[in-house]
Amino acid sequence: MRFYRSLLVAAFASIVFATQTFAAVTIGAPAPDFSLTDSNGRTQTLSQYKGKTIVLEWNNPGCPFVRKHYASGNIPAQQTAATAAGVVWLTINSSASGKQGDIDMAGAKAFVTQYHAAPSAYLFDRDGKVARLYAAKTTPHMFVIDGTGTLRYMGGIDSIASADQEDIAKATQYVPQALAELKSGKPVSVTTSQPYGCSVKYGP
Repeated sequence: MRFYRSLLVAAFASIVFATQTFAAVTIGAPAPDFSLTDSNGRTQTLSQYKGKTIVLEWNNPGCPFVRKHYASGNIPAQQTAATAAGVVWLTINSSASGKQGDIDMAGAKAFVTQYHAAPSAYLFDRDGKVARLYAAKTTPHMFVIDGTGTLRYMGGIDSIASADQEDIAKATQYVPQALAELKSGKPVSVTTSQPYGCSVKYGP
């Protein structure tokens, strides 16, 4: 049953993404800069964190795959560990107005509080410009950028594409793995993987 559910998710995603125009982001190339407003009304840019390792996490509070990783504590724990080590963690919501996951500033703060999350900032991208810039396809969809501004990882949050919390302990957690390798000066061993989850809720 789980296998067929994953196939359905992938099939639906392929239909949705066929209608979207995406930029090409490449491992080993500079990560595109952007400017977005956060849940406190402040402008955040990627370039303001020059010299820092950065994680980008695409988020949709209504997505069951997102809820899996938040309700279990998996993403909040990763955020806490990463930010404690000096990593900047930017959670991005690209749900268009009126679509699943579309929340306001108060809703974003409530979401973060509910799950004891610890992103550096929660950002809004309702027109989907940044999501298209990074070819974000699912929630979650993860990107890791090193201190030189170079993209080092993009893909799924882990290696088991399911909405079941019990699979988390059995899966390879790609972001902590990449962050540990970068910190130790090693090359990132897994640079890309297949993202899974709900499709990003782009507007027209």
